[in-house]
Amino acid sequence: MSEKKRRAGASAAGAASSSKKPRASSAASYAESLRSKLRPDASILATLRSLASASASKSKADARSLADHDPCADPASSYIVVADQDSTSVTSRINRLVLAAARSILSGRGFSFAVPSRAASNQVYLPDLDRIVLVRRESARPFANVATARKATITARVLSLVHAVLGRGIHVTKRDLFYTDVKLFGDQTQSDAVLDDVSCMLGCTRSSLHVVASEKGVVVGRLVFADDGDRIDCTRMGVGGKAIPPNVDRVSGIESDALFILLVEKDAAFMRLAEDRFYNRFPCIILTAKGQPDVATRLFLRRLKVELKLPVLALVDSDPYGLKILSVYMCGSKNMSYDSANLTTPDIKWLGVRPSDLDKYRVPEQCRLPMTDHDIKVGKELLEEDFVKQNEGWVKELETMLRTKQKAEIQALSSFGFQYLTEVYLPLKLQEQDWI
Repeated sequence: MSEKKRRAGASAAGAASSSKKPRASSAASYAESLRSKLRPDASILATLRSLASASASKSKADARSLADHDPCADPASSYIVVADQDSTSVTSRINRLVLAAARSILSGRGFSFAVPSRAASNQVYLPDLDRIVLVRRESARPFANVATARKATITARVLSLVHAVLGRGIHVTKRDLFYTDVKLFGDQTQSDAVLDDVSCMLGCTRSSLHVVASEKGVVVGRLVFADDGDRIDCTRMGVGGKAIPPNVDRVSGIESDALFILLVEKDAAFMRLAEDRFYNRFPCIILTAKGQPDVATRLFLRRLKVELKLPVLALVDSDPYGLKILSVYMCGSKNMSYDSANLTTPDIKWLGVRPSDLDKYRVPEQCRLPMTDHDIKVGKELLEEDFVKQNEGWVKELETMLRTKQKAEIQALSSFGFQYLTEVYLPLKLQEQDWI
């Protein structure tokens, strides 16, 4: 075969190979072509105003409680329902518990705490409410039993510490609480778990105990509020944003001209949105818990949703964990199902990044990651969850993810340019109302 023919054959083989998979340059060209599909911002803003108006109307119609779920049943007898309580009420409940224990000891019976069971079998999803709740079942925690003596001691100690904190009118972190008796608690997970038990026992929210988690979530955008009397303008908080107060009860005077709330999974995407002042182009409030949602961020998001009646759009990674994080915001976590009424924000719309987006936006193969065996296991478990089965769109996206066995981070869009997320991807998503 002549040299010329060999070169021609090699050239044809190369062309055939490249035709099987789009080259990175081809994907970049297509991604850039999407920019031309964007309509003027005024048109997109009109779409967002319609969304905000519909959300305000829906918020009024969707206010439901456990009593609405089963009007014939007494919610207090079927499920654990906690509520915000003032310091005086919580202190009185602790006093009654301690007096009952003292009488039991003096009568020679020893003492035992009746603790609501937070076992997985007691966590149920109620489709009508679209959240996880805790069934009312109690178990005894006697001090005289070897198996429960230590847990009963920790429970008594936590009650004592909470009583002291409430008496002083201060707030402490969960870490502070742990360090008051390291030898007894052994590990912070022990004191944290009992703290949740105490909330259930007293029928109050964890924030009512004046024990909070450290600051984690941040917010930026078209939002003004007072934090313990200090006025905060979240358009003037820079790239880092304003830390969400661990004690959300001290927030007041919430004002906003935003059209929607953008919930972001990761800090990196949050910083991109904040630096590009995305909230000025499309009036919105942007917040993130930097990964797994903490209690303060969940409380703050719900409060914004309830008071401002704005739609919430979510931007998470295209992987099973992004969807799990989104589900915690929407339906609650099993660990704190007893307080789901205060911690959940229903009707969050999944804006992106969705598994179907990887092909739709031609995300390069080198920016997609293969799912691990554990990823696949978590994805399959999510498909079995009742709250996922309720949403046909979620099911289809999860099935796509498991079929392709590919995942991607929000930052994969940076392969088209560092500002592609804010300049093309999100505006096009909003324009097409491409959320589920």
